[in-house]
Formats: sequence, structure tokens, C-alpha cells
Amino acid sequence: MKILVINAGSSSLKYQLIDMENESVIAKGICERIGIEGSNLVHKANGKETKYEQAMPDHTVAIKMVIDALTDQEVGVLSSLDEIGAIGHRVVGSGEYFTKTTLVTPEALETLKKTYEFAPIHNPANVMGIMACMEAMPGKSNVAVFDTAFHSTMPDEAKLYAIDYQDYQDYKVRRYGAHGTSHKYVSQEAIKYCDAEGKDFKIVTLHLGGGSSISAVKNGICIDTSMGFTPLAGVPMGTRSGDIDPSAAKFLAEKKGMTFDETINYLNKKCGVMGVSGVSSDFRDLQQATEAGNYRAELAVNLFAYNVKKYIGAYTVAMGGLDCLVFTAGIGENSAFTRARILKGLECLGVEFDAEKNKQRSSSIMEITGENSKVRVLVIPTNEELMIARETLALC
Repeated sequence: MKILVINAGSSSLKYQLIDMENESVIAKGICERIGIEGSNLVHKANGKETKYEQAMPDHTVAIKMVIDALTDQEVGVLSSLDEIGAIGHRVVGSGEYFTKTTLVTPEALETLKKTYEFAPIHNPANVMGIMACMEAMPGKSNVAVFDTAFHSTMPDEAKLYAIDYQDYQDYKVRRYGAHGTSHKYVSQEAIKYCDAEGKDFKIVTLHLGGGSSISAVKNGICIDTSMGFTPLAGVPMGTRSGDIDPSAAKFLAEKKGMTFDETINYLNKKCGVMGVSGVSSDFRDLQQATEAGNYRAELAVNLFAYNVKKYIGAYTVAMGGLDCLVFTAGIGENSAFTRARILKGLECLGVEFDAEKNKQRSSSIMEITGENSKVRVLVIPTNEELMIARETLALC
């Protein structure tokens, strides 16, 4: 079966066509500037990149352009839409309405619209992508795969905040987490790699990028995660503060003359390692500045690494041990410098790494476990699109 994976944003739409016989990507691309002047589609297939510059007033037009590209006689990869077995959609937030991958029926579509308040930036766009596909390809199965679903297995003591319980019941304010599709993919890959299927196996997955989150995965099930009601919580990130005392946020708002919305924007976009370093949110820039002797850049990296270590330690205790540590996403996969800062000092947990192996690069799973380590240390490239395709296939 061939599955079309859609990741719709407010003004963009990414897609991949995946052949599930061998899980290979047949074609992929992105529609940019939807609803904005200068919109275009970049389509990649058969080793060739083709750019289409055409007005895309909405997601329906964007989907039609994707279909035209996929079935084009010159650059297309499909003889007809009949070759597409189903369409899998990334949906960011589910609230408590959905706890697993869901076939989009008319009833489910109406429920999806109720999730907007839990992810107001992403979910309306995600649903627009679903509706556009339903209109352009009637009769095809559309499947919603939620970023938050993998974290729905957290026990109450892990997911709830210590607020009035009635407020949780009324407003569903709790920890939802994020990056669940990535955490699920890399944890499953780690279990396969370590031949730990059906065994008592405890993993901490580190999705480290512009946005970073950490999850505790016990026997393939998520029991805790670092992001909270929104992706602002957890470790410091590129531009996000991570965990902060709400009273400190109020204090800053008063001192800086900011409204509540301006304060949230400040914590999301002007803090994190960029705010601490004054250099950049990009860890490549931070490494260069650190090596040049920039104190604030090194402080930002150390602050980030220190907070990641704390979560690793906490989750090791929560699971009653640790068998495997997995690095993934942009920083986790590519920054040996940052991985080393995080791993140094974890010997008390039985974690040791091979410094030379850590410096290597690989497009597949790379093991950097030290010779005497009691814990496997892996670098696994994430593949959220493939995970969405697998979830879609399982349901269809």
C-alpha cells in the first residue's frame, strides 16, 4: 500500500508518499506561503526537484497541486490516485478527546474542531489539511495521528498538575506533552535494535532540537514526558524558557510592562539558549562561540545540558532503572558537542559513552555506548512521517 502523509501548517503543507511494502519514500515536497503572495510548491521525486510557482489561496488548492505533481506525466510517480491507499495526517494536540490514532469520520471531524483550544496555532491548520484531502480525494481513508497520543498512557500522578481537581475535570488542564510521534518511533526502533521486544526495557528518549522534550518509556509505553499543557514547559530550548516559576513570569511582566499575551510570547520566542547566550538559538553557533571563549554561550549550553541530565535522572528513578538512552532530532542526532556535555557525569546511572564513536556521523542508528557502560546509548534519526504512515497502515 502507498500512503500519503500530510503535515499541514497555517501557511505551509509538507507531504511524503511512502510505499509501505519497503517503507521507502517515493516522493515528497512542500507547499509554502499558502494564502500569501508568492506561494509555491517544491516537489522531489526520482532524484529530481521541480518547483511550481502558482497562487495557493487555501489548502484545498495546495492539495490539488500536490495531486497534480504526484500524477504528472513527467515528474509524477502515480498513474492515478487509485494507487494511494490512505492518507495519514499529523495533528498536534488532542486534548482528552482522542488517545489514539483515529479514522476521520464526519463525527470525528466535528470532535477534532473541539481540540483547537489545546493547540490553537497548529490544529486548525491540521484540520484544514484533512478537509482539503477529503474534498480533493473523496472516498479515501483519512487518518489523524496525534503528537500527544503516545503520552496518553501517563499515570495520573505524572500527568496531573497540583491544581484544584475540579478545575482539571472542568477545563482539562494537565500535562499533554509533545513530539509523541517522534518519541514513539525512536523508542520502537531502540527496542528492535536491542532485541528487547517483550522484555522489561526502560528507555529515556531525548528529542532535542529547536523544541526539546524528554520521555520515559517503559516496555514501549510512555509513563512521563517533560513538556506540559503546552510545549513551553520542560528543559530550556532554542528560544523557549522551559520550566519557570509563574510568579517570576508575573514579576518580569510588571518590570517590562508586558501584557499576559506578550509575556507568553516573550517566554516562547526570546528566552531559552538564545536569551541566555545572546548569540543564537542554533547549537552550532553556540559551540563555535563556546570554543572561542564566549562565557554566555558556554553557560547556555551547560544550562541546557544540566536540565537534560536532571530529567534523565528523574525518569530513571520513575522507571526503576535505565537500559537505554536515545538521542534524536536536530541537536540529538547532529551535535556530538552537546551530546558529550549531557553524557558526562551520568556514570552514577551506569551510563558511559565512547568519545570517538560520539564524534562520528551516521544516517542510520549509531551506537556510542562505552565499553563498560551498563546502559546502551543510541543515536537514532527520527522519522515522524514514517511513524504516521505505519499508524495509518495499522488502522486501514
